[in-house]
Amino acid sequence: MNRKHILPLLLLLQIVIVKTLALFPEFIEKWYSKGLYPKIAFVSRKLFGWIPFSIGDIVYFILIFFLLQWIWKHRKGFFKNWKANGLSILSWFSVFYFCFNFLWGMNYYRVPLNEKLAIRKEYTLVQLEIFTEKMIAKTNDLQEQITGNNSLAVKIPYTEKEIFNLALKGYQNLPENLQEFQYKNKSIKASLLSYPLSYMGFGGYLNPFTNEAQVNILKPKYNCPMTTCHEMAHQTGIGSESECNFIGFIAAIKNEDIYFQYSAYNFITRYCLGNLEKIEEGKSKPYLDKLNKGVLKNFDENEAFWNYYHTPINTFFEYFYDNFLKLNQQKDGLESYSKFVGLMIGYEEVVISGE
Repeated sequence: MNRKHILPLLLLLQIVIVKTLALFPEFIEKWYSKGLYPKIAFVSRKLFGWIPFSIGDIVYFILIFFLLQWIWKHRKGFFKNWKANGLSILSWFSVFYFCFNFLWGMNYYRVPLNEKLAIRKEYTLVQLEIFTEKMIAKTNDLQEQITGNNSLAVKIPYTEKEIFNLALKGYQNLPENLQEFQYKNKSIKASLLSYPLSYMGFGGYLNPFTNEAQVNILKPKYNCPMTTCHEMAHQTGIGSESECNFIGFIAAIKNEDIYFQYSAYNFITRYCLGNLEKIEEGKSKPYLDKLNKGVLKNFDENEAFWNYYHTPINTFFEYFYDNFLKLNQQKDGLESYSKFVGLMIGYEEVVISGE
């Protein structure tokens, strides 16, 4: 067999193995998510966590440079030599696919959190309306506590580094039934790619190759605590975006710092209002009227930021990431982010019934 064919054939074999293992989430949970992955994460975060800048972002810069160099080198006669070039691309993708799944990606296929906690994800309109009322009341209360005036937007006084350090305290206070998601060995970085991330529509990301949590520091800072807690949830071995929102939200509201609590409740309130709109256009209007002017100013700040960076590039990456999520056990794609509202409603029922 020609050596040029080995890696492309291994790619096919890897896909078959991964998709077969995906049928056995209990196996993934035991042997990967709770077995191999914590050891990989420990080593990665020990190696890179102490470095003040993002090693993962630098690796991406280098890879993009070599990719562009390769494209430039093979620009002439690219399609004429389609077979050789195609095998080269598949070979690189084979290595990428292996590293991604081995270092973090298999967490997409673990047992869903709602099954482990025995909570329902589905909810009625009445349940959503009641829950939205609670979230609005909590958000308004926190906004007034911070500013002393219901018309002022919340401004977080911390640096990004201070936020990253404070985020650990929330994970230390997770409820007993979420103790498996305790966070150890901090590796949270301000992304060197914050400008590209803004144009791509991302508030942050986990680098699966270095296990660094990357936060887009250009976003309105009041969002930063919740974004940080979300990316940390990925580091604990959660692939699902809705589950990361759920764990990140719990970690943020369990944090003793009031700015973390506000960031989380503001975040979930926006999603509650969005979910009401999806059920029926205009359904969120009566609830918007109940929000303090200061909270609405933070909403406007967030919307203005994303509108400023919205371009066709953002639309492309939304489409790309939507399909990427659907290929990795998240059939709702980008819609899965909002599904954590259902997890919270179900979780609240379990907590209340258990008291």
